[in-house]
Amino acid sequence: MTATTETREPEIGLTFEKVWAMFQESDRRMREMREETDRQLQETARQIREMNEETNRKMKETDKRFGALDNRFGELAEHLVGPNIMEKFNALGFHFTDISTGRRKIITGNDKQRIAEFDILMENGESSVGVEVKSKLSERDVKDHVRRLEILRRHKDTMGDKRKIYGALAGAIMTDSVRNAALKAGMYAITQTGDTVKIDIPEDFIPKAW
Repeated sequence: MTATTETREPEIGLTFEKVWAMFQESDRRMREMREETDRQLQETARQIREMNEETNRKMKETDKRFGALDNRFGELAEHLVGPNIMEKFNALGFHFTDISTGRRKIITGNDKQRIAEFDILMENGESSVGVEVKSKLSERDVKDHVRRLEILRRHKDTMGDKRKIYGALAGAIMTDSVRNAALKAGMYAITQTGDTVKIDIPEDFIPKAW
């Protein structure tokens, strides 16, 4: 019996075409992964933008509400301070005869441009006192009021008005640091006590005349 010899074709290894196809498939998958990653990143960025926009919107709404509330407290403080303030300053020897409340506007020139506003402005033939009233005062309010008084001084100089100008800060809440800053700037510190006001005048206090 004669043995049959089976002839096998030699196995063919990786060809250029197979390798190229593998690279193409790998590149396709990488592109899909990059596209999916980009899509996810864009979606995340969109969600973050929306969250930021919503947060900013809520913050603005909150600021608006607090601003309106602070204005109401400020108006209330003005009503509490106004009826007693001139009497208190006259007791110090000022003898004011005129008082304006509710954001008196200071106008300059022919263009009627508003240059400064005061919650309370008391005047007589020799001097003026500009008062800033807040529900809660800050050291920034002290600096702002100094600038306001400087503006009023320049305005009166252009009109030939040489009356002395003094400053005062009144607040329902006034911390020691704010009080000290006001006194250091040469301004009167006015605090609310019950249904009246008190002018805090230390022994070494010297009011500044602008």
